[in-house]
Amino acid sequence: MFTGLVTAVGRIARVVRPTGGGLDLEIEAPFRGLTVGESVSVDGACLTVVVKKRRGFGVRVVATTLERTLFGERVAGDRVNLERALVVGDRLGGHLVQGHVDGIATVVKTSYRGDAWLIDLAIPEAVAAVSVPLGSITVAGVSLTINRILRRGQVQLSLIPHTCALTTLGQLSHGDRLHVEGDVIGKYVGALVEPRRGRQAKR
Repeated sequence: MFTGLVTAVGRIARVVRPTGGGLDLEIEAPFRGLTVGESVSVDGACLTVVVKKRRGFGVRVVATTLERTLFGERVAGDRVNLERALVVGDRLGGHLVQGHVDGIATVVKTSYRGDAWLIDLAIPEAVAAVSVPLGSITVAGVSLTINRILRRGQVQLSLIPHTCALTTLGQLSHGDRLHVEGDVIGKYVGALVEPRRGRQAKR
């Protein structure tokens, strides 16, 4: 479990594609005390540390994760948002983030309003279904608040300068694609309500 508060921006140092499938990523990061088996959010995807490096760590991205993420398109030098998993007693400054990527979002438009960096984002239907104005959403591992629902399947985000400076989101432009995760509370509420809707529709 994570909070969506990025604690470091890492860099992909090496990409290896084993003959057996999947993908191995070597990531440069400033974290100390990482242990093999620990979970780290990499651009919003929960991945397991399989190798400790002097200045980073290695992870394996299995085929099922490749199918729903952008890791298959990553190359050495790409920057990624990183967050270590929550420890009991940590402050929950963002929102509850599972690190389970629900799909790929696409930047439709970026603009400034005062000192706010506005991002219009096209999101998958599964995320749109649990998105509400001023609700939570995770984009590339960053906990954000939905500023506006522009239309079905499109939301507007408002980023403060601090977020732009300490994550990769400040460099976004039209057409960029990112991992997105819908609000976990919304998912559970939707799953509980949907069967009742079906029963009511049959009456």
